[in-house]
Amino acid sequence: MGLTSLDKVPGTMRLTSLDVFRGITIAGMILVNKASLGDKIYPALSHADWNGCTLADLVFPFFLFIVGVAMAFSLAKYTEGEKSTTPALYWRIVSRAIILFALGLLLNGFWNYDFSTIRIMGVLQRISVAYLLAALAVLNLPRKGQWILAAAILIGYWLLMSFVPVPDFGAGNLTREGNFAAYIDRLIIPQAHLYKGDGFNNMGDPEGLFSTLPAVVSVLIGYFTGQWLRQQRLDSRTSIDMVLFGLSCLVVGQVWDFWFPLNKKLWTSSYVIFTAGWALLLLAACYELIEVRQRRRWSRSFEVMGLNPIFIFVASVLLIKILVKTKIGSGEEALTTYQWILQNFFAWAGPLNGSLLFSILTVLLWLAVAYAMYRQRWFLKV
Repeated sequence: MGLTSLDKVPGTMRLTSLDVFRGITIAGMILVNKASLGDKIYPALSHADWNGCTLADLVFPFFLFIVGVAMAFSLAKYTEGEKSTTPALYWRIVSRAIILFALGLLLNGFWNYDFSTIRIMGVLQRISVAYLLAALAVLNLPRKGQWILAAAILIGYWLLMSFVPVPDFGAGNLTREGNFAAYIDRLIIPQAHLYKGDGFNNMGDPEGLFSTLPAVVSVLIGYFTGQWLRQQRLDSRTSIDMVLFGLSCLVVGQVWDFWFPLNKKLWTSSYVIFTAGWALLLLAACYELIEVRQRRRWSRSFEVMGLNPIFIFVASVLLIKILVKTKIGSGEEALTTYQWILQNFFAWAGPLNGSLLFSILTVLLWLAVAYAMYRQRWFLKV
């Protein structure tokens, strides 16, 4: 249930608008992941090849931002002194991180697990590490210290990437293999376990270990937002303030882009600030419509999807892997299951719209699954 009184503080109850925001992000992830399988794709649903930021590039940082906002509510009794931190709390945080990391490895290896070459990092692995480090920071640092840490990471990452020379590449090289983050990853992670696609060729990783440091700040910005929300009155002034904060982040991120380009695969500091701006704007819209104005009918489907995010994420990625790894027919001309479905059911719409339509129907499929789980009161959480 949402809040209905202006006298109530959002931190006292579940923030329905956050569940809706999470559901929108899940739907966007499925749409982007599925559309990317097609030979032709609308630019907004395609990740930027290198520098730049498209609609697709907002999905991942939104997940991290949401993790941070949720953390502000789930850890409130510890950060505000109502309860003291215990070994059991830290174990719960560590165990969640381990499970997320293990699920990421499960997805990376599916279904021919070769542990001599399996990719170590990935989307869930980055969420795992960023969540763990951010949680430890908010539990052990005062509010001012958390802000200083976030600023130090963003500025420090920028300086390291811009001015520390990489052997054979020099300083300020922001190519896939020549950047400082890729160099550190190669020192820590055996090259056979780095990303092989998208031109990286085991020389770096778009979800690398070192570039996960600025991703921690994506979580912290969400946490700062959640903490701030818990202290605000439930009215449109709060929504307006979020919009102003969001627009400010867009400006700062865009200006920083001149010196440190927006880049998802390097998770640059400008990208952190810029995507946080869009996250604040979307959260502000959800908050205003759902919490303040109580207009909820439009958001019900997204809310349901947002209640089982990990299950839908893992299951949807596994389904995509099955579609692209299985074939219908025999011989070299055999089509993957994805290509066969696309050609036999969506060819009439053309390659561009057919791929988009297939992706939209996939979102609706997972919405149906989410509804079925909701009706059974099945909520799978890590």
